[in-house]
Amino acid sequence: MTETDALRDEVRERYALAATAVGSGCCGPADGAASCCAEVGADADLFGAGLYAADDVEGLPAEAVLASLGCGNPLMVAELREGDVVLDLGSGGGIDVLLSARRVGPTGFAYGVDMTPEMLDLARANTAKAGATNVEFREGAIENLPFADGDIDVIISNCVINLSVDKPAVLREAFRVLAPGGRFGVSDVVAEDHISPAQRAERGSYVGCIAGALSRSEYLEILASAGFEGADVTFTHEVADGLHGAIVRATKPRG
Repeated sequence: MTETDALRDEVRERYALAATAVGSGCCGPADGAASCCAEVGADADLFGAGLYAADDVEGLPAEAVLASLGCGNPLMVAELREGDVVLDLGSGGGIDVLLSARRVGPTGFAYGVDMTPEMLDLARANTAKAGATNVEFREGAIENLPFADGDIDVIISNCVINLSVDKPAVLREAFRVLAPGGRFGVSDVVAEDHISPAQRAERGSYVGCIAGALSRSEYLEILASAGFEGADVTFTHEVADGLHGAIVRATKPRG
């Protein structure tokens, strides 16, 4: 097994455990991310459901909220519109897909892609509880998306791209499946440019969304190489020394 394979398996196992913890019912409002849910999240001010306004998550299944592991709220980034077709990369328990489905309305559609069967099971159960009909979850790798060229209007993601072992492939695939003029608006962990890969690894683990983070310059370079225009990375809050939750935006040219 290569180092890349080992990292991918470690990520899959970590998030399978998180899904199982939430799905088993051992996580509840009283214990939050504690006890058996320690794998579900860290500091609520840095990661997880605490980054959503109470009004945003009102009416969602508790399991969808508890399974939120992200570093931001990508729906505040993507400016979703009625009728949009949205794709969430690494959709986890489905919170951002369900919120997207509300925003785009009955004329729009929200897809999620995840590589972890346990998370997909949880997301589909949450969709049934929510009664959402304009939602679909597909199993797949974000480096090789199960969609045709130009299928998607908006791509969102919440603290998942940093977990990929091939980030250029993720951004190339995002560009491919977006329609001309499509928007890329994600939350992710991003390093300051002076923080080296070795220093990132010192500050946190790969599965903890720290060691695998790109720097701001690296992110912008890979987006440009994939074909995006108007790329921007804005830091929102520090999650480790020199690493930040960030908003990443870009657009696929209409031409």
